[in-house]
Amino acid sequence: MHTIPMRALPLWIAFLLLSLAPPAVEAQAADTRTTGPTAIHAGMLFDGTDGEMTRDVTILVRDGRIEAVGTDVEVPGDAERIDLSEWTVLPGLIDMHTHITGDPDDLGADRGAFLFRYPEQPTLVGVRNAEVTLMAGFTTVRDVGAPGTTALALRDGIANGLVQGPRMITAISMGTTGSHCDRTTGIRPGTADADERRPYVFDGPQEAEATVRRAVRDGADMIKVCATAGVLSLTDDIGPAQMTFEELEAVVSTATMLNRRVAAHAHGLEGIRNAVRAGITSIDHGSVLDDQVMQEMIERGTWLVPTMMAYEAVVEMAEEGFLPAGPSQKALEIRPYVVESHQRAFAAGVPVAFGTDAGVFEHGRNAEEFQLMVDAGLSPVEALLAATRNAAEALGMSEELGTVEAGRWADLVAVRGNPQADVSVLEDVGFVMKEGVVYKRDGRPVR
Repeated sequence: MHTIPMRALPLWIAFLLLSLAPPAVEAQAADTRTTGPTAIHAGMLFDGTDGEMTRDVTILVRDGRIEAVGTDVEVPGDAERIDLSEWTVLPGLIDMHTHITGDPDDLGADRGAFLFRYPEQPTLVGVRNAEVTLMAGFTTVRDVGAPGTTALALRDGIANGLVQGPRMITAISMGTTGSHCDRTTGIRPGTADADERRPYVFDGPQEAEATVRRAVRDGADMIKVCATAGVLSLTDDIGPAQMTFEELEAVVSTATMLNRRVAAHAHGLEGIRNAVRAGITSIDHGSVLDDQVMQEMIERGTWLVPTMMAYEAVVEMAEEGFLPAGPSQKALEIRPYVVESHQRAFAAGVPVAFGTDAGVFEHGRNAEEFQLMVDAGLSPVEALLAATRNAAEALGMSEELGTVEAGRWADLVAVRGNPQADVSVLEDVGFVMKEGVVYKRDGRPVR
């Protein structure tokens, strides 16, 4: 009988697994991509490069990317033609702050329900939410917090063609002991396995560096830190900082070395100031801003991701008695500061990237954020750019996303009407294409 040397076992095992693995993932992903050219005729085009609209534009797509855009594009004879002459076409929308594997039901007074669920359940919830998000016109999302590896698994399932959803740029969240990112905060000791629920908790700059390395090792596309408490965390005060400047600096410098960007969940002023000065990519929420920190954000190019829908949602839940007492009180106390801070930030010219905190409210409603941004002082064009060009820049993906230009991924959406005149039309997206694949047409999903 032939024996395999011990040193050769890993290679034999890898070969065996590869030979036995079904080709379904590769085949399914390949089958959804059209190889021939597609010509889209847009009645109006907002290309995301500036605030201009162009009439009667042809967009030629091949192999998932935009090949040409213009009013005189030569269309190959074998091209599939899509008539959107009665529609306004825009770049695929980008949401910079989502929780795809979560739902509002997770936020209520009965938060111990997770003890009775299998840890894989959020991924299954995410499958549903991902499709709803894509059908709403959001072809890319930055997902900034999920239980365990659930969002990472969903990200890969979408990328491999197993399920439909937006392109996911997926964070691993981390923070200090007792912080908003410590998932045992407010839970009675011994109720849950602490190690299982808090693998990315640290204290001190050295531990912060090591935690970033672990997160990147485990598959993080980016890092999220909790610079302050959260409105929805059970017991911590929303005002004080929860990370020192040195800890934030250690996270940012290590992530930058590893080619990862960092988002800061931040409400209180001290935590926001520490994060901005540490070189954070974005301040998500940004509830309390003063003139000095806004000027520093402008000078450093720090993005504000306002998540205005989240505030509306938590205030409504607090008023309805859905939330526990602590989060309810914080939601009602913080809202006036939020409204003033965002209005002043928009007026001052702080860089803004679109984000909603979907998961605090029902997924698929993301586009309602546009109207809130306009109501707070942004022009419709500025709000549109926040969800296209600006968001792509904040992701570091301007060469791939955010504009309708040759060489970019063919991520396109279309609406009836003119969003520059009425941004609410974006709440009813009728056409969705991601990487050259049509997922929605004439208001109906394409199966």
